[in-house]
Amino acid sequence: MTTSPAAPARGMLSRDRNFRWLIAGSLISMMGDQFSLIALPWLVLQMTGDTLVLGTVLALMSVPRALFILLGGALVDRHSPKRVLMLTKHANTLLLALLAALVFSGQLSLWMVYALALAIGLASAFSIPAATSIMPHVVARELLPAANGVSMGLRQLSMFAGPLLAGLLIALFGDGGDGGGTLNASDAHGIAIAFALDACSFALSAWTLSQVRTGMPQPRPDGLGQSVWVSVNEGLRYCWNDASLRTCFAYWAAVALFISGPVQVAVPVLAGELGQGAAGFGALAGAHGFGTLIGVIVTGMRPRMRIGSFGKTILLLDGAIGLLFIPLGLIGAAWQGMLLLFAIGLLGGFVQVTVYTWLQRHVVPAMLGRAMAMFMFIFMGIAPMSSALTGWVLRSVTLVQLFACSGAALVVIVLIALGASRMGRVTDAPAAGSLSS
Repeated sequence: MTTSPAAPARGMLSRDRNFRWLIAGSLISMMGDQFSLIALPWLVLQMTGDTLVLGTVLALMSVPRALFILLGGALVDRHSPKRVLMLTKHANTLLLALLAALVFSGQLSLWMVYALALAIGLASAFSIPAATSIMPHVVARELLPAANGVSMGLRQLSMFAGPLLAGLLIALFGDGGDGGGTLNASDAHGIAIAFALDACSFALSAWTLSQVRTGMPQPRPDGLGQSVWVSVNEGLRYCWNDASLRTCFAYWAAVALFISGPVQVAVPVLAGELGQGAAGFGALAGAHGFGTLIGVIVTGMRPRMRIGSFGKTILLLDGAIGLLFIPLGLIGAAWQGMLLLFAIGLLGGFVQVTVYTWLQRHVVPAMLGRAMAMFMFIFMGIAPMSSALTGWVLRSVTLVQLFACSGAALVVIVLIALGASRMGRVTDAPAAGSLSS
């Protein structure tokens, strides 16, 4: 196992004005996002007390992402990621400000939550491929690994600190009642403030993004005159014809089906059953985020750490995550859940950085936006189905059964992929014409 000379690269990044503006705006926006990620599930549970409704709201937010993210990736490859990202930041500012005002005034109805969830999901269909593709336009290619490490490290820092602050804020200023199915608007100011802070974070990060000057890579001249749908089809063919991408994408789709729903729907329900409220939900989510942050830091220190090939490393870590998932429903105290979620996040942090780095090195630059959109499409497309399914299943099974079955399913998927696919043989070798290390 070897390490890379990351310290000199980080020093060069610290002197790069464009990178500083970009990373500052990203951190502000990511911190704001964590407030909404805690406030929205809690808001829905307080309004309805129904896990199926919560799963439906999360699904409605994810459906437009799934339907339009490939189009977003094609537009990013054709136009400036900065321009696309800027437009989505302005849109999200308005949407979250409206949601905050409706909660604060007590005028919010469930159909409005559905509509705003759809609109926010649509905006993210374009912001996600733009945000994941903008870095090569800002920093030199040789600095990409270090830049991505810093970005993902700060993202995980926000996932640790953000939920804790959001849960504390909501508990301090009012969480809307006791979750009995009717929102107490006069006691929901904490939820409204959380959405308002997220709106402000989008507005401020839009200003920092305006300070960033982007450069190469340029769009391909032969792609400027073709239909955007032709560009989408071209990206799909590229991903299908690449055996390693095809194998990895199929495996990640199976993983998303069994894990994303329990994380999004069952964890807030778990916090409620433990009697911890919004603050407990924030603590559980914060523990997961802190674990992921440590995993990202360790990966930055040992970026080439492998257990065999790239594929075998991912499979073994996912198998361990599945085993940790199984006892989550058996916990009797919040600290036990925090320990398990910390360990899951620790392993997941290594997986995230390793997968993102592999994709950026493997995919040719002209296809990066579309390939990243396809990667996110897997999770955005599968996540709504998994969330809705989890909400429906929780009506008839216990949390103990749900977590046990989800974890066991992940272990089975890993074993099948290891024995019956080429996933274990996928290596770190880049495809011809892709970015080199």
